[in-house]
Amino acid sequence: MGGIHIHRPLISIIIILLTEFLVFAYSNGPPYSCDSSNPSTKSFPFCDAKLPINNRVRDLISRLTLDEKISQLVNGAPAIPRLNISAYEWWSEALHGVSRHGKGISFNGSISSSTMFPQIILTAASFDASLWYQIGQAIGEEARGIYNAGQAMGMTFWAPNINVFRDPRWGRGQETPGEDPLVAGIYAVSYVRGIQGDSFEGGQLKDGHLKASACCKHFTAHDLDNWNGYDRYMFDANVTKQDLADTYQPPFKTCVQQGQASGIMCAYNRINGVPNCADYDLLTKTVRGDWSFNGYIASDCDAVAIIHDNQGYAKLPEDAVADVLKAGMDVNCGSYLGEYTKSALQKKKVLESDIDRALSNLFSIRIRLGLFNGDPSKQEFGNIGSDHVCSQKHQDLALEAAKNGIVLLKNSANLLPLSKMKTGSLAVIGPNADSHTLLGNYEGFPCKNVSVLQALQSYVNHTMYHHGCSFVNCTDAAIDEVVHLAKEADYVVLIMGLDQTQEREKHDRTDLELPGNQENLITSVAQAAKSPVILVLMCGGPVDISFAKDNPKIGSILWAGYPGEAGGTALAEIIYGDHNPGGRLPVTWYPKDFIKVPMTDMRMRPEPSTGYPGRTYRFYNGTKVFEFGFGLSYTKYSYSFVSVSQNKIFLNSLLPNKAVQNSGQIRFLSVSELGTKLCDSMKLSVSVRVENHGEMDGKHPVLLFVKWDKLSNRNPMKKLVGFKRVSLSAGKNIEIEFVLNPCDHFSTADEDGLMVIQEGTHYLLVGDKEYPITLVL
Repeated sequence: MGGIHIHRPLISIIIILLTEFLVFAYSNGPPYSCDSSNPSTKSFPFCDAKLPINNRVRDLISRLTLDEKISQLVNGAPAIPRLNISAYEWWSEALHGVSRHGKGISFNGSISSSTMFPQIILTAASFDASLWYQIGQAIGEEARGIYNAGQAMGMTFWAPNINVFRDPRWGRGQETPGEDPLVAGIYAVSYVRGIQGDSFEGGQLKDGHLKASACCKHFTAHDLDNWNGYDRYMFDANVTKQDLADTYQPPFKTCVQQGQASGIMCAYNRINGVPNCADYDLLTKTVRGDWSFNGYIASDCDAVAIIHDNQGYAKLPEDAVADVLKAGMDVNCGSYLGEYTKSALQKKKVLESDIDRALSNLFSIRIRLGLFNGDPSKQEFGNIGSDHVCSQKHQDLALEAAKNGIVLLKNSANLLPLSKMKTGSLAVIGPNADSHTLLGNYEGFPCKNVSVLQALQSYVNHTMYHHGCSFVNCTDAAIDEVVHLAKEADYVVLIMGLDQTQEREKHDRTDLELPGNQENLITSVAQAAKSPVILVLMCGGPVDISFAKDNPKIGSILWAGYPGEAGGTALAEIIYGDHNPGGRLPVTWYPKDFIKVPMTDMRMRPEPSTGYPGRTYRFYNGTKVFEFGFGLSYTKYSYSFVSVSQNKIFLNSLLPNKAVQNSGQIRFLSVSELGTKLCDSMKLSVSVRVENHGEMDGKHPVLLFVKWDKLSNRNPMKKLVGFKRVSLSAGKNIEIEFVLNPCDHFSTADEDGLMVIQEGTHYLLVGDKEYPITLVL
């Protein structure tokens, strides 16, 4: 989200003031249309909840004047009093809790806070789809509670962010589920089903009704904010069909088809010359046509204006309006459509039917949210009160999410967990120890704040503290003071890393190192301390901490992302053994010299002839600080393949008339030729045994990969095909099942962007175990 400063005519100011006035006007109760106490509403078919939604929408639009229609095409849609239609604000945020950002939510009433779950990059590290769904459920419930209390002007939330975390410098990578398209897609489905009121398995939305509306963003190939003179407004991403097919598009396709998301946001950037919000092939042919999307499409804020004012793609403002409406966009975050749609009509650049199409999608969502059914207190979600916001259940869930996401990166000589009985004194050092860094961006006002320092103090009475650096940038490190402190303590915990001054929206990093004098401070403290020190890193994007990984005086390293309101408590519980860490990295941690690769290079696959190393664990062929999926535990796990339902799949007997093609020495078959029935008939069941060999119970994500025996067509080196989180008592084992579909899990994209299955041996990988599967064409 976010926009750039663009001068607006007086009409924009009036609209903004009117919207702000209406927020106050509705402060005593939730805004809604079709008030049954208003006699005129009884004659409006669009107020009749018994009619099909399409009929209601058609009737509503037919009653609007042209000016009224145009007024509804912007995020702050004003009321239409003559039809008893309330004002509506499309822009609200709920990335990891109902946020204070956006314009639709107010915390100036009886509700002053909401549960702040961990930033998404850490939540993703749990590899727990059930947890992701529960968080979505909690956010949707709190959103309804806030609305019912009269503190929301809308129920459309512009989350989740499911862009693939392609480059480690991206300031907004923290908002995403990481670098793997499968993980991003499953996260999207889980969150969307949860917040919208669907079941975990999906398909249970009653008559399409929504508890809240989710919006998958930023569509598409959007992962650069401001780097080396390039910004997200002007950036033209040069993306191959192959990379679109198997990296950038899959999370959005999954979000739409499986998650049934009711919203999509088109991004600022261009793709191969065409702005995302003006791309008919993307928005209409692909999203609505190929993927059967049933919802609304919003622009990122001021993205429509940028098409003309900055990119120069449109010659006139009216051309920009025509480009986005004809492409299939519905609502403009900003005021450009409010200002120039009428003149675009007058200049015959758009038709009124283009406006009606957009309005149909917009009013359908508001009706699905129940906002045209009369008094909300008497509707399906009317019993969700303010007591559902910051409930103990949700606060407990925030703690559980933080504990399950935190990743143990190093634990030499089993330094952790520390003994509660043997820790006479503890030194806590670092700028992130007693700060609000825990929350990350797109945050709200948390239910409670417990810093890491406060949480550790609850375990050790004699806890000493020094910030070490005045700020995270650490330009002034009090090394002599912290060295003295470290010498006095039995154990030292360093709370270091990044914060929102270092990585955020509109700010990408230029290096992969800890800021300023942090490394020097850490090394000096480690050298002086009585025992090996514990290093805790708060950061969204990865940092090169090879110096700490290789230093024997740094005994343990924990990555905590931005762990949310309960993150301090979670870290203390892990450090003192009340929780066994089980998170795994959702991104590759690259060495610092990766910054030689231009952030603007969108290619996923390596190019050996030029030394280009590729990106993410699927394609990157360089050295790594830590691998995707890496994570230690206080116990030891082992894996074995118990059974696979078939180790040979004879595609040739199933498909006598299908066209087998050749690429060099490898034969392959197009997935599109197989069809859903044949693909489903080839599903195979894979049973894996997981055993806990240690003395501590634990929760453990099991990751199943596939790799190819013969690399052709620039295949990934391996790719994730499934993951499950298991709880295992010490000394126990469990068998888990993965169901694989060769069309989905053994296929790759060719250079034309078509998914193909190639013959030969494929290997299933779990831990250090392999199992061969042969595909015969």
